[in-house]
Amino acid sequence: MGIGKKTRNIGQIIEGKAKETVGKAVGNKGLERKGRTEQIRGRVKQAAEKGMHTFKR
Repeated sequence: MGIGKKTRNIGQIIEGKAKETVGKAVGNKGLERKGRTEQIRGRVKQAAEKGMHTFKR
């Protein structure tokens, strides 16, 4: 997995966590949901990249 993609995926996870936290603090369920969704996307992308890297060996 390239360092650029890895940092992008981790950045997406962190951004999602921030949105979720702000959503909880403000009481905005929509923002909280978007944050969770973004975290899941980042984790799925990271897992897919890891899997592709494993099969290339």
